[in-house]
Amino acid sequence: MKNFAFLKKSSLPLVIGIILIPFFSSAQKASLPVTKAKLFHLEKPRDMYLPNAFENEKVSPGYKFNNTNSRKSSLGSTIFTNQVNVNTNGQNILGDAANEPSIAINPTNINKIAVGWRQFDNVLSNFRQAGWGYSADSGKNWTFPGVIEPGIFRSDPVLDYDNNGNFYYNSLTNSPSFQCKVFKSTNGGMTWDAGVDAAGGDKQWMVIDRTSGPGSGNIYSFWSSFYSVCPGLNFTRSSTQGNSFESCTFVNGDPALGTMSIGNNGELYIGGYGNGFDSLIVCKSSNVNIPGSTILWNDSVPVYMDGFIGFGGINPDGIVGQVNIEAGKNNLLGQSNVYLLASLVRNSILDPSDVMFSKSNDGGLTFSSPIRINDDLSEINNQWLGTMSVAPNGRIDVVWLDTRDDINGMDLSSLYYSYSINQGNTWSVNEKLSDSFDPHLGYPNQNKMGDYFDMESDNIGAHLAWANTLNGEQDVYYSYIIPSAPTSINELLNDLKFTVYPNPSNGKFTILSDEKKSDVEIFTLLGDKIYAVGGYTIDNEIDISTQPAGVYFLKIKNQKGKTGVKKIIKN
Repeated sequence: MKNFAFLKKSSLPLVIGIILIPFFSSAQKASLPVTKAKLFHLEKPRDMYLPNAFENEKVSPGYKFNNTNSRKSSLGSTIFTNQVNVNTNGQNILGDAANEPSIAINPTNINKIAVGWRQFDNVLSNFRQAGWGYSADSGKNWTFPGVIEPGIFRSDPVLDYDNNGNFYYNSLTNSPSFQCKVFKSTNGGMTWDAGVDAAGGDKQWMVIDRTSGPGSGNIYSFWSSFYSVCPGLNFTRSSTQGNSFESCTFVNGDPALGTMSIGNNGELYIGGYGNGFDSLIVCKSSNVNIPGSTILWNDSVPVYMDGFIGFGGINPDGIVGQVNIEAGKNNLLGQSNVYLLASLVRNSILDPSDVMFSKSNDGGLTFSSPIRINDDLSEINNQWLGTMSVAPNGRIDVVWLDTRDDINGMDLSSLYYSYSINQGNTWSVNEKLSDSFDPHLGYPNQNKMGDYFDMESDNIGAHLAWANTLNGEQDVYYSYIIPSAPTSINELLNDLKFTVYPNPSNGKFTILSDEKKSDVEIFTLLGDKIYAVGGYTIDNEIDISTQPAGVYFLKIKNQKGKTGVKKIIKN
């Protein structure tokens, strides 16, 4: 594997890997020439396909870890992690590489998860294909069948899912254009259909409407207009659940390198770089959800984030981070909120990259002053590939790679995490959730870790698809992160208030509550029910001492159907 240890973490992001991007004072605007950005942005095969050098026969142990992290709080956040691109015996395959993962979770059966990524069968070639893996047990075990279209160059995978539990996989090719296909799976990602042409370009993103409105099941995709199968156009829609896609149209503001999110009324938000990559913008359509409508876009809204896109540096052939946008959810305060997050080269300070956040509470018309999520105050460390998702209860989860623990100038990076339970006004203390790793190992003849990770949050935690080199090469991982939630998050999650004593315990504890009788259930981190009793008399002892040590969730439901959930720890 290649080791680019000579790249120091103090290196500032480079344009085309050679020209140093200057830093600007807060009174100046950082302008990135579009012609140079286009060269860096281009996705095309530069090598011929090479099979695995070891014919998939050389293996190492598949990487797993379960970590109760307590370095920042008395309980700490919990992370469960498994490698996804493994063989049938759960072993890592030597000689390949995988990055740019995206995730889909079946809302009708959360045990079923699929992850897609850029699969490089041989690190001596940058020829990549549409790799994927699936799990039927909440991420504990993974099957890696291979690639969707063997021998076909495919890149920039984006997965999403509909209300019925169908998975969709959007991927571009370059043979010779940037044509995208959307593949569909009706069985939890086990198999995929032949795919449907969905116009497209580089870099495309996809999102599916999961509201109950007229756009439910609609699929939207946008991409950069300067690499498009429809010259100058950058958007398509499917109102037929992916059976066909409409002719290309144009999004006002011409966003690039961003993501999309759907609001509570079916409105669509796009966050990305606009105006020649020198500013962040948000674009909005309020009628995109109406099948057959002529799509209307509001004027794009510029968002000041005190930073700009970084190319190169710690991620030599890639970007420092993609723009993430998320709309507020529909069952809490903040349902008109829109959140924007990106890893940015700072304007006001000499910092190679920080994770920056801004919010709107008026449906994307105006945005707040930027907030730095990472609490590392140094101006030499990289906080890169920042990724955000929002849970139905309103909790905002953010992860990123961070070099703050690297003492040798080798760009060693770790996964860091922070969350907000008050609509992004304040954030939890940053927590380190992985060991440090060298991100420059295992480059597949393309010097980068990819350009993005992907995350989906539920009311308990966050499902993360990410890449790292903990095995000494680039591989794809699934993690489930459960925040060390204070009382206020429990107030968001629960109708009933109760106490568990003692907690932590040896497995024997008592529920203290004003409820006289309740149904009680206890679940593992992955949702497996290990205890259930109906009509439990409050104040009686519960005994799960035969269960393994770890974190569990205790749920009570009273006779009126109100529920409460609390995290418990067995020593």
